[in-house]
Amino acid sequence: MMKNIVILGAGLMQKPAILSAKQLGFHTIVVDADPKAVCIPQADEFFKIDLKDKEGILELCTRLKNSPEGLEGVFTAGTDFSASVSYVCERLGLPAHSFEAATNASIKTQMRACFEKEGVPSPKFIRVGKSDIEPSLLDCVLAKMDFPFVVKPVDNMGARGCRMVRTKEEFLPAVIIACECSRTGYSIIEEYMEGPEFSIDALVYNGKFIVTGFAIRHIKYEPYFIEIGHTMPAEIPAEMHDELISVFALGAKAEGLTCGAAKADIKYTKNGPMIGEIAARLSGGYMSGWTYPYASDLNLTEQGILIATGQKPEKLLERAKPVNYTPSELCKNLSAPYELFEVPCVRTSAERAWMSIPGTVEYVENIKEYTDKAVFDVLPRATVSIGSHVDFPRNNVEKCGNIIAVSHDRDTAIKAAEDAVSNVFITLKPNTKETDDYLAGVTQSDEDNFPPDAFRKLTENQLNELQGEIAADTPVAQTLPDFLNTSEYQNLIDWNFNTIAQTLQKFDILRTKHPALNKQEFFKAIIRGGIQGAVYYSDSIKAGRK
Repeated sequence: MMKNIVILGAGLMQKPAILSAKQLGFHTIVVDADPKAVCIPQADEFFKIDLKDKEGILELCTRLKNSPEGLEGVFTAGTDFSASVSYVCERLGLPAHSFEAATNASIKTQMRACFEKEGVPSPKFIRVGKSDIEPSLLDCVLAKMDFPFVVKPVDNMGARGCRMVRTKEEFLPAVIIACECSRTGYSIIEEYMEGPEFSIDALVYNGKFIVTGFAIRHIKYEPYFIEIGHTMPAEIPAEMHDELISVFALGAKAEGLTCGAAKADIKYTKNGPMIGEIAARLSGGYMSGWTYPYASDLNLTEQGILIATGQKPEKLLERAKPVNYTPSELCKNLSAPYELFEVPCVRTSAERAWMSIPGTVEYVENIKEYTDKAVFDVLPRATVSIGSHVDFPRNNVEKCGNIIAVSHDRDTAIKAAEDAVSNVFITLKPNTKETDDYLAGVTQSDEDNFPPDAFRKLTENQLNELQGEIAADTPVAQTLPDFLNTSEYQNLIDWNFNTIAQTLQKFDILRTKHPALNKQEFFKAIIRGGIQGAVYYSDSIKAGRK
């Protein structure tokens, strides 16, 4: 008789959990508020319950536990709802972090308070509710920290509602949006931490803290924090590596995590490691279910499910290598919180995202086919389809898709991922106000220099050199001006990893037939919007400029 497991979430990030549970012989029951969630067909049963409805999930799980098949565990990955898992498990006597610990790991202000109490390095913070939003609030913040600082919802993932605040003009709009993005109506304002950022997964089991994925995150595009990809493993000095793991473990202990997954976003600052946040779940962003298994040959999700169902994670324990406890100077007097281990990677995984300028999708195509065997996955967003709206991302759920490449050679994996991204192309509907405004450089008052330019702006003298027309159907690659063929511009790449020269070459592939183009306006469209800007400008001329 197959035993039951309940998995919270039926989106793509939960696919590895559903498949791993089935491979382990479980009857998989998924819960999601969306009856059209993409991975419902992968599961054995589906129940439409909102993931924040703890009582509704508890009612279902109680019924299952009392059934002849019973209930072995409750699990999630890549969602905001680890507290819902722990709430149910605590009441039904199933393995999991305590509900208090999972709540500490879900509500950022509680998380920060735990770190502060235990002396774990993390930024200063202030909690703000909707009722606190008034002009005098900025004075209270500046009394505790300086510009720039970060505003984010207390209880959301994917960088939704999260941004840097650099000026007075950016402050109130940022706080209002962060509170609106919060399920509870609260935001957190905290010091900005300067330094490289890492994403680290771990499993906590019987007093052991076992790292299962250590990646460097590639974050760009202030004032937002857009992850254009991650590379695993992070290539850093051994002492820095051990410091980051040690501080992560101290933070997990401060939250009270004892049984299950932990996921850290952590920076290495001039003062050593500083914790961004630690969640009580496996990571999303294609890390725990894709890039780490590819890089390590360990099915991390499977091992997490074994822990969640009261079984011994034998492969995890067999491959775990000791890590030296190396607390940073800021927490050097704190004792080791767990026995520290890591299951290291044996090859490199590189994940990269592709993005779009604002507009309406007319169609999506590949400029050339993927022939590189290092490319393992091409993962377009289900929301990016003909007629859908796209925008330059302000969070990590607004990107258009992701590529994952894997190789024993680090540079090969990175190049394969970036080359594949550079050859995905989204054609935008011509003559639309949103795209016209973007190409004209229109920005909001609280978003200085955002969305960004694809390449460095041209000077007036450079623009004046771009006179005349590019004749209809003429290859544009041969029109590259000398000043763009210098070292100053040759190595610049846009957000989809194209140089200016590559942009012209790809335009010639995509638009062998094109109308006569004003040379200055054409190159302005490239500098602002890359290959999309160039094709949009040409298509708009062809359709009859409004």
